[in-house]
Amino acid sequence: MSAAHRLVACALLGLSLAGCASWQAPAQFDDAGLRARAVAALREDVQVAAAVLSAEDSRRMFGADVNASGVQPVWIEVRNGTREPLWLLSPGTDPDYFSPLEVAWSMHKLLAADTNARIDDHFHRLAFRSPVLAGETRKGVLFINPERRTRLLNIDLFQKERLIPFTLFLSVPDDAAAAPSGAAAASAPAASEIADPAALRAALERLPCCAVAAGEATPLNAIFVGDLADIGAALVRRSYRRDPRTGDAAHQVFGHGPDVVLRKQAQAGAPATQLRLWLAPLRFEGRAVYLVQVSRPVGGRFAPRGASDGVLHEDMDEARNLLVQDMMYSGGLAKLAFANGAGPQAPAAGARYATDGLRAVLFLATRPLSLADVEFLDWAPFLGLQEPPGRTENPR
Repeated sequence: MSAAHRLVACALLGLSLAGCASWQAPAQFDDAGLRARAVAALREDVQVAAAVLSAEDSRRMFGADVNASGVQPVWIEVRNGTREPLWLLSPGTDPDYFSPLEVAWSMHKLLAADTNARIDDHFHRLAFRSPVLAGETRKGVLFINPERRTRLLNIDLFQKERLIPFTLFLSVPDDAAAAPSGAAAASAPAASEIADPAALRAALERLPCCAVAAGEATPLNAIFVGDLADIGAALVRRSYRRDPRTGDAAHQVFGHGPDVVLRKQAQAGAPATQLRLWLAPLRFEGRAVYLVQVSRPVGGRFAPRGASDGVLHEDMDEARNLLVQDMMYSGGLAKLAFANGAGPQAPAAGARYATDGLRAVLFLATRPLSLADVEFLDWAPFLGLQEPPGRTENPR
């Protein structure tokens, strides 16, 4: 063997030994700390508890900081007090969830097959496994995409012909900017209670027409009515995540920036749809009302990398209608109506958008609901095939 070959062989052996020595299975993990700060809920003889792992929790449980790889591990415990097994539906928690072996692979070492097999086994054993049998208590970890400050966690438990859903608000322990669980970004304004649908419609049509940023007004084209947990659960199931970015705060309604900002990512991580929500000074039958701007950034997936998403695609109605369809598929939409909002607007100098002036009013409820359950309210007429103002068909 030549000197060069011996050098390469020694280097590979050194890498292999280093890989074997760089990971050791942690000692028995004590989940008392997680249990102490876990948020719990009980419904239909089923109790759940959950907590987000800190970086230190992750190192003590997995022997490595899983959080640093862009994954948020969440500890979950389910107590099944019913007479039938329960299955946890991971896509209901995060449609883009990570499998245990997928996360384990990110921890693999070079030329360390035995070590990598032990890593795989360790992650597999600590992951949450279904089913949860009748009378059983089961705990484990789900690996999902990270959220900052407060984690909105859906837990969908399926049992024969029914779904038992939970929505929990969990603090993220490593985030110094953590807000109280379930809190909006701004203080809630004094709210007027409304019980009559006709009075609600009139009140919604009096709300501000637009968000204003740098002297430019852009339509507020949707409204959510419902408890924050139900709204959040429906959005999470359709891949919307809280994602505030530079420039969002400049868009002002009620004298401040949005209370919540969510985005739905398209292929290659490009922003597909963005939602800016403002808590309105109204409540309907005890539920919150949010004024929403739903839009898509100009260029979308074809925009250059790093391009600002502050410039909106001019067809605001398309973005609104796609949100309506998303919410129909979410399983949480109970009622749908359209109300007058900004008024019709054609593209013109100083205005980058076109709209028919209607707002989609979406009433959210606790899942599961089907498409057939959606009730359509006869408010402002909506002609889905009508071209926005200023549009004409292409000449033949």
